[in-house]
Order: sequence, then C-alpha cells, then structure tokens
Amino acid sequence: MKKILLFFTSIISVVMILVNTACSAQRYAGHESHYPEIEAQLNDYVKSKTDACIGMAVIVNGEDTVAVNGNSSFPMLSVYKFPQALAVADYCVRNGMSLSDTVTISTDELKENTWSPMRDKYGVRNIRLSLSEILEYSLSQSDNNACDILFRLIGGPVVADSLMKVLGYSDIAIVSTEDDMHRDTGLCYQNSATPIAMAALFDKFYRQDMWHNSPVHESVGSIMMMCRTGNSRLPAPLMPTNARIGHKTGTGDTDAQGHIIAVNDAGYIFLPNKDGYAIAVFISDSGYGMAETEQIIADISEIVFKGLGKK
Repeated sequence: MKKILLFFTSIISVVMILVNTACSAQRYAGHESHYPEIEAQLNDYVKSKTDACIGMAVIVNGEDTVAVNGNSSFPMLSVYKFPQALAVADYCVRNGMSLSDTVTISTDELKENTWSPMRDKYGVRNIRLSLSEILEYSLSQSDNNACDILFRLIGGPVVADSLMKVLGYSDIAIVSTEDDMHRDTGLCYQNSATPIAMAALFDKFYRQDMWHNSPVHESVGSIMMMCRTGNSRLPAPLMPTNARIGHKTGTGDTDAQGHIIAVNDAGYIFLPNKDGYAIAVFISDSGYGMAETEQIIADISEIVFKGLGKK
C-alpha cells in the first residue's frame, strides 16, 4: 500500500510540476528588464573582459530579468551537482528513501586522481555512508566521487537530464559523470546550461519553495546555504551584509592553450528586505588566472547587489 501511495503521490507531483513550470526557463528568455542601468553596467563590464567568454543572468523576485549572453550555453562543471541533487531528491520521493538510509560504496568508486574530501577522510576501502553525508560532500565540498556515487544510485546522468526536461529546463544538459569528464575534458562542454536556465532553476527552487517538497529537498537547500566553496565569487560582496546565499560553484582545469575551461557560480540571494534574486555567472575559456577569473564573478555580483540596493 505504501508503494502505491508513493506512486500516486509522484504522479500528482509531476502533473503539478508540468502545469506550474512548463517552459519555466524559456519564459525569461525574452525578458524585459526593469533595471536598464544595471544591465548597461554589466554589458560594459563584460565587454571589458576580452580574454574570456562570460554569460550571466539575474531574475529579481521572479519577475525582472537582467542578462548578458544569458541564452548562450556554457559548461556547468560542478554547478551540475545542483540539478543532479534535485534528481536524487526526486528518486528518494519515488522510492521511499530517506536521508538516514545508507549507501554502499566500493573501493573502485573512490577514485584517487580527483577532488574527493570524502575519500581523503575514509580512505580507499569499502564503506557505507548515509545519503545525507554523501549529498553534503557532493554539494557543500563539490566532491567528485560523491557525485558519481549519486549518479550510480539514481541510474546515471540521463535520469538527471530527463528531470530537467520534465521540469521545462531544456537548456540544461547533463550527459556525463565526473569520471567521464576527467577522462575526456571535451565532455565538460556537453554538460552545459544557459545562465538564464540555471538562474530560473534556482528561482524555482528557493523563491517558489521547491526546496520544501520533501526532507531531501530541504537538505539540498540547507547544504547549499552552507556551501564551503567559492566564497571569493558570488558571496564576496555579501560578506559584510545580512544577505544570505544558497549557491553551487563549478571549477575547471586548464586546457592545452593555458585557458581555464570554466569558473562558475550560481545561486539565490535572500536580501534583508525580504526580496531576493537568482543569479548565475558562467565564465569559460578564461585566459585570466584563477584569482582574477573569480574576481570577475565577484565584481558582477557586486554590480547586481549594489544596483538593486539603490532601487
């Protein structure tokens, strides 16, 4: 009986999602900005950075959109761990899995030549960890092994990609695991998103309260509010204020030409006056150093934050 109830609950949830969010990303594409000064400032700033491809989008209170190259596709890198986490939450709802349930992890899943604080803590051995802990490693510390274990749990990248399509975010493509990208860096460009689509997904999650859909969704939202990576990116201008941010970063390797494949940050900012905005900044093929590329994201974040503050 429990399985039948879960099945019908999932069906009803999907129908509601389709009714409420079909074409949710696309509705921002033909935006009419109420913040022309901010958009002009951002356009000038992006044009001044000639040695990188930059795209960004901001959705203010779910209504007004500011974007520069907002409909261009960029490699997500670890930002895709956010939409993946939504697929994990969806899997848990459909299968009756809770945050305290444990997942068996084999030694061959703890790859050594990749970023993995989880492996560093537990070593390369067979272990069992709670879903909650694996999610935290993936989202908060951007652990690549944890990410691929979650892909294995839900049935692969295609499951996360399919959920994005069901939710209406056709401009978010998830095709490869972290291990796949490590073996072939060209695959980094296939795991892609437009800034507008990613900002729209964060808008749906935080502003439209998707994060209250289940305990796992709640956990995803809370973990990203305590994200340990990227403090020198979107959060930088927020540090001395009472604004709060839930976000996910992405960082790439350097290619054969000496360019950084991508440096990204996307999230939702809660302002002290109860307003808020979703923001996604993607930078690919950067010829600048890592610190300077991160500073570009911080500068864009500051332009938006201060510009909205004047309003």
